[in-house]
Amino acid sequence: MIEFPRIRILNLIKISPDKKEVKRKFMKKNILFPVAIILFIAGTAHPAWSWIGKPIKLWKTISGMKEITTEMYMRKADGSENTGAAVIVCPGGSYHHLGIISEGHKTSSWFAKRGVTAFTLRYRVAGAGWHHPAMLQDVQRAIQLVRENAEEYGINPGKIGVIGFSAGGHLALMAGAFFSSRDELQKLGIEHTVSLRPDFVIPVYPVVSMMDGLAHERSRRSLLWKKPTEEMKEAFSMEKQIPADMPPVYIVAAKDDTVVDYRNSEVLYKALTEKGIECRFALYETGGHGFGMKNNKFAEETRWRESMWQWLVEKGFVKQGLAAEAYRVK
Repeated sequence: MIEFPRIRILNLIKISPDKKEVKRKFMKKNILFPVAIILFIAGTAHPAWSWIGKPIKLWKTISGMKEITTEMYMRKADGSENTGAAVIVCPGGSYHHLGIISEGHKTSSWFAKRGVTAFTLRYRVAGAGWHHPAMLQDVQRAIQLVRENAEEYGINPGKIGVIGFSAGGHLALMAGAFFSSRDELQKLGIEHTVSLRPDFVIPVYPVVSMMDGLAHERSRRSLLWKKPTEEMKEAFSMEKQIPADMPPVYIVAAKDDTVVDYRNSEVLYKALTEKGIECRFALYETGGHGFGMKNNKFAEETRWRESMWQWLVEKGFVKQGLAAEAYRVK
């Protein structure tokens, strides 16, 4: 089911000054802007996304949550190259909206062409009226379902990771840090026998801290509402919440990021190393924000995707020798 952004009709039409009552009514009224055609052409109708089939509904079997539309889209590992690994992809968007194609589907395609089954997660966001704990519920439920259905999906249940971009990077970090201390599924009465701990976490130009002076304010506002307490800020500043059993982490950031201060990644790396967590920090001088997994000048000059892949090889999650040049995602 496609959901359309809500816009104010007042922005699209002019109302004469003498029709004040009509104006007031229009100001109160929201309409749905018909972007279905645009999404259809740019998204699933495009040949590059022909693999997007029926979405996996996360909450359809859970009493009291069946109306929640959270879903994920599976891109199976390509043919004989299946490594048995899987990755859940969390697009960015300031916890307000989602870059579902640029950071979602394109990332899934990149991994699938290298033998990793990928799941693009369309988690709940503030733009649709959701705040914490909705996002954490969604990613934990995604991990649960992927791991429970690992045999059906052709996945090794011990090779399931999470990659996230920007605010999605914060969500990936929450998945890695809060799998036990904040089991949101248990709070909902959902019994699960599988672990909610991802086996690896890859935050890319991530939001990390919620503390003043470092937080990405829109992401903080979307996650924690407008006026979070100091206690809430600290509780969701991931550099302050690293457990001893945090999964291995590969961080990617650029110093010239003008959206999310790269120092978020620095404080994360410092916290991880102090706790003795396996981690690597790929910090680049230039690259900005939002480069995703696309083939662009930054990717070609830095070969950051290949470096990340080599790290996954070293950790035993994927295979050596699947050359990036052989699989180009446009």
